[in-house]
Amino acid sequence: MSVILDISHIDMVFPTSNGPFTALKEVDLKVSEGEFISLIGHSGCGKSTVLNVVAGLYQASVGGVVLNGKEVTAPGPERAVVFQNHSLLPWLTVYQNVELAVKQVFGKTRNKKQIKDWVEHNLTLVHMDHAMDKRPGEISGGMKQRVGIARALSMEPDILLMDEPFGALDALTRAHMQDSLMEIQSELKNTIIMITHDVDEAVLLSDRIVMMTNGPAATIGEILDINLDRPRDRLALSVDSEYTRLRSEVLKFLYEKQRKIEDISPNKPAKEVNQKRKKIA
Repeated sequence: MSVILDISHIDMVFPTSNGPFTALKEVDLKVSEGEFISLIGHSGCGKSTVLNVVAGLYQASVGGVVLNGKEVTAPGPERAVVFQNHSLLPWLTVYQNVELAVKQVFGKTRNKKQIKDWVEHNLTLVHMDHAMDKRPGEISGGMKQRVGIARALSMEPDILLMDEPFGALDALTRAHMQDSLMEIQSELKNTIIMITHDVDEAVLLSDRIVMMTNGPAATIGEILDINLDRPRDRLALSVDSEYTRLRSEVLKFLYEKQRKIEDISPNKPAKEVNQKRKKIA
């Protein structure tokens, strides 16, 4: 698979009243076309900052992001974002919320019928075509997220960025949404980067899990390849030994190796730091 996204050695430094705060340090990652990447780590580890840099909402202090050979310097429709909050406009119907995005991207290149067909196609893709005329206040949280995903997909982005899209949902609705996302990705072969705090979700959905160290100066601690066959069945995986091993690897990083990394203080002698790093590796 060809590399579609290159996050190249980025640092992110924010000015504060107490001086510069380094949120990210030397984050380096290449993402292949059609790959599903999960970013996981403790709160405050810079996951959303990485996503915001890729989205073009932040400009990296050092390094940069290249998508399809072009440097990312601002937001653009080739990078659609799905937030934890659905961000639907409450005064518009489900159909109109998706239509608005389609018109912004394709308003000059597609006629009214083509736009209508494309909106309906994407709502059907997320099983929301039955609620096209309802407003956000008339549908459930899971349904709102489906509409948010339909709106993002309707822009035909090169990469889909998802910031804990199912974090506010109950467990059963979350499971249904995960299954729907796997179906969509299987059909469309989307490239996806998703932030999650859920280890099971990360293992179920991902091709690779990128595990972030704690901030400040957060970076990529480890990357875990998920070589489970697709399509994936959550019930079958619940008793699969490889799934259990992968899940254990993520937990081990988050709750064991992460503590060891934090013990490496920049004020300690270089020899002691290097010895600790070798033990962690």
